[in-house]
Amino acid sequence: MSLQNGLNKIALDNGVQYFGVSDLSKAREFIVEQGGENLSAYPYAISLGIKLIDPIVNKLPHRNERAALLNYKHHAYDVINSRLDMIASILSNHIQEKGYRVLPLPSSKRIDDERICAQFSHKLGAHLAGLGWIGKSCLLITPDNGPRVRWTTILTDAPLSPTGSKMESRCGTCNECVKICPVQAFTGRDFVESESREMMYDAKKCEDYFKEMENNGQISVCGLCVYVCPHGRKKNY
Repeated sequence: MSLQNGLNKIALDNGVQYFGVSDLSKAREFIVEQGGENLSAYPYAISLGIKLIDPIVNKLPHRNERAALLNYKHHAYDVINSRLDMIASILSNHIQEKGYRVLPLPSSKRIDDERICAQFSHKLGAHLAGLGWIGKSCLLITPDNGPRVRWTTILTDAPLSPTGSKMESRCGTCNECVKICPVQAFTGRDFVESESREMMYDAKKCEDYFKEMENNGQISVCGLCVYVCPHGRKKNY
């Protein structure tokens, strides 16, 4: 069994539904600008995705139900992020034992509060691996489960093969995520690789909304753009 097939099997055996490999060479400048020069040492990214539990996501519009918000924050965020980090650690040790360099990245940790971003864009890795497209919500949209997937990434110099190429947007004229956003953080523009994130999405509006909820003693949960996307809802309604 090849290294890549072995990694895929370990990932699937540990509860991952999405496994992809991307060649980062064409996105090198963006990656280094966001995460630093040390990331340029890794030519490949392994993307790992775990699907969210549909009944938990489907309760997100019920903002008056504390149990619904707690369940989302716990199971659809904290627990799945921990699972992804654990699986990334297991795979990374396996790659290192084979003699290659590897860098597992946290599933949800910010390194830049001003730009409101992580060291590496998990959705970029998954997009380059052919697992979905960047939607108008600035989320990675999968064909079968929409944005109802949480991601993490492993960078490596192991000789892996890309699993696909960038998927064209299938959002079309849909603007459900734009309309449902409580702070109008999305402009409704389609993703264009050469444009900055700010052309599509004002991350500061989201940030301020979460801070306002915390300051008011509320559970800081939103996720309405995850809930409303038709590509995720189509099997549930």
